[in-house]
Amino acid sequence: MSRGFTLFELLIVFAILSLLAGVVAPRFLERHSGAHAQAARAQIELLEKALDQYRMDARHYPSSEQGLAALHTAPAGATPWRGPYLKRALPADPWGRPYGYERPGSDGREYRVYSLGADGLPGGSGDNADLVSR
Repeated sequence: MSRGFTLFELLIVFAILSLLAGVVAPRFLERHSGAHAQAARAQIELLEKALDQYRMDARHYPSSEQGLAALHTAPAGATPWRGPYLKRALPADPWGRPYGYERPGSDGREYRVYSLGADGLPGGSGDNADLVSR
């Protein structure tokens, strides 16, 4: 006749599994969050290339009011506009929020494309750090 596990044995197994989860989960989450930042940087780079193509046609970057939507849909009165400059609709950042765009950029550059990171707030560090165009 087979005997079942005792309560003590089950508690030991549960404790070992909890300990393993406590060690593995933070490393997995750390890699996962790093992937979000890497994806955001790649998308910002894609948006920069599309902005450069827009500028080659229009001889200027879209205004802050026109925003990044000008890369997919012709803004009112925009001539010449040879877009769309993006194959698909404007992507959201990896955290599901729209990318920010300002022209001129607050950092003195011609424009600024940015994601506010995981927390969606300006500033921050680590996962919450802002990701900004060149």
